Amino acid sequence: MKTLYLKSAILVIAATLLPASCGKDKEPENKTTETISVKTEPLAMQTLDKEIIVSGQFSTDDEVDLSFKTGGLIKNIYVKEGDYVQKGQVLAELDLTEIGSGTAQSRLAIEKATRDYNRVMALYKDSVATLEQLQNAKTLLNIAQEQNQAANFNYKYSKIYAPKNGYVLRKTANAGQLVNPGDPVIRVNGAGQASWILKAGISDRDWAAVAVGDKATLSSETLAGKNIGGTIVRKSQGIDPYSSTFFVEIGIDNKVSGLASGMFGSARIAASNKTKAFVVPYEALMDANAKTGFVFVTNDGKTAIKVPVVIDRITNEKVIIASGLEGYKYLIVTGNAYLTDKSSIKVIQ
Repeated sequence: MKTLYLKSAILVIAATLLPASCGKDKEPENKTTETISVKTEPLAMQTLDKEIIVSGQFSTDDEVDLSFKTGGLIKNIYVKEGDYVQKGQVLAELDLTEIGSGTAQSRLAIEKATRDYNRVMALYKDSVATLEQLQNAKTLLNIAQEQNQAANFNYKYSKIYAPKNGYVLRKTANAGQLVNPGDPVIRVNGAGQASWILKAGISDRDWAAVAVGDKATLSSETLAGKNIGGTIVRKSQGIDPYSSTFFVEIGIDNKVSGLASGMFGSARIAASNKTKAFVVPYEALMDANAKTGFVFVTNDGKTAIKVPVVIDRITNEKVIIASGLEGYKYLIVTGNAYLTDKSSIKVIQ
C-alpha cells in the first residue's frame, strides 16, 4: 500500500515539473520581415493627345427603311436583297381586300351624301327645308369626301414604292406575314449617289472627347490593308437603349470602291479634346484584364500599396491609366513581382 502511494506522489511531482522544464527549453521566436528592394518613379498626370479606336458598320447616308402606311397581311414582295430598283417601282403590297372594301364604302358614302344634299337643296329652294338642314347636309357631304380621300391615300400606300434609283439592302418581312403600320419591311439606298459613312459605337468617356469635324483613319479587311481618310460628321445626342452606347458617324472624305452596306470596319479618331492621364511603363502594370489591372505605389518609400487602376489604352511604348492613381506620390516600376499589399520596401537608385 505504501508503495502505491509513493508511486502516485512521484507521478504528481513529475507532472508538475514537466511544463516548467519544457518552458525553459523553448526559445523565443525571432520574427523578421523581409524588405524588398524596388525602383520608383514620380507620379504626375500628363496632358495627352487622345487617339480613340472604334469599330462599326459601313452604310450610306441615304439609307431608308420603307414600310406600309396601314397594317395588314403582306400579299407579295417583288424584290430580293441586292436587287437594283428604279424610282417609283412597286416593291411590295398588302392584301387589298379589306382596304379596297373601305375605299368602296367611302365612295358609296359620297354618293349618298350627294343625293341627300341635292334633295335638301331643292327643298330649301321651295322653302320647305331650313338653312340649318341645308348646312348639315353640306357638312355630311364634306365629311364623306374627306373620308374617301383618306381611304384612297391608305389604298395608295398599301404598296411600297422605291423612293429613288438604288439597291435593296435588307428585307425584314415576307409574303403572308402580318405587319403593323410603320413596321420596316425593306431597306434601300441610292445607287452610288450618296456618301459612305462608318457608324460606330463609342463609350461615354470617348464620346465626350471627340467633336464633329475630328479627323479619322478608317480601315477594313475588304480594302486589303488600304487606309482611307474620314471625318466625324455626326454625334448621337442620346444613348442607344439597345447597346447602351453612344454613336458617331464618320464620313469618308473621298470616293472609294470596294465597300458594301453592312461591312465591318474600324477607325482611329484623333480627338480634338486633349485628356489628362497617368502614363506608366509596361513593367509596372500587373495582372491586366481588358480595361483593369493593378500597380504598386508608395507614398513614404517604405511600404508598398497595391492599387487597382482603370486602363484607358495601351500604346506601343506605354500604358495610359485613366484613373486609380490619384493621391499617390511614387509608382513602383521594378521589384513589384515580389510584392504584396503592405510589403516593406527599400527604394534603390
